[in-house]
Amino acid sequence: MSEPTDIDNDEEEFTESTLTQAIENQIESDNPPAAKATFNKLTLVGYERDDILNLMAHVLAVEIDKMLEEDRAFDTEWYETALRALPELPPENN
Repeated sequence: MSEPTDIDNDEEEFTESTLTQAIENQIESDNPPAAKATFNKLTLVGYERDDILNLMAHVLAVEIDKMLEEDRAFDTEWYETALRALPELPPENN
């Protein structure tokens, strides 16, 4: 039987993978436009692809957490603003 930490690690890896895939889909589809713009901006200033995806996934995770905590719809305006502010990360709790 697996240790609980193995389950936690598996869940964390799944979550990270899912968020990263969502970001890659946003960049590819140019929806929202801030996703591709942010990716391009960070690439131009020298960030590595994996680092950019991690930063962007962090922003997505913060918005999803707030959305669930506050039982509200996804705030696209906040999300795009937070993406455009990268590499400065948004606060985890507002």
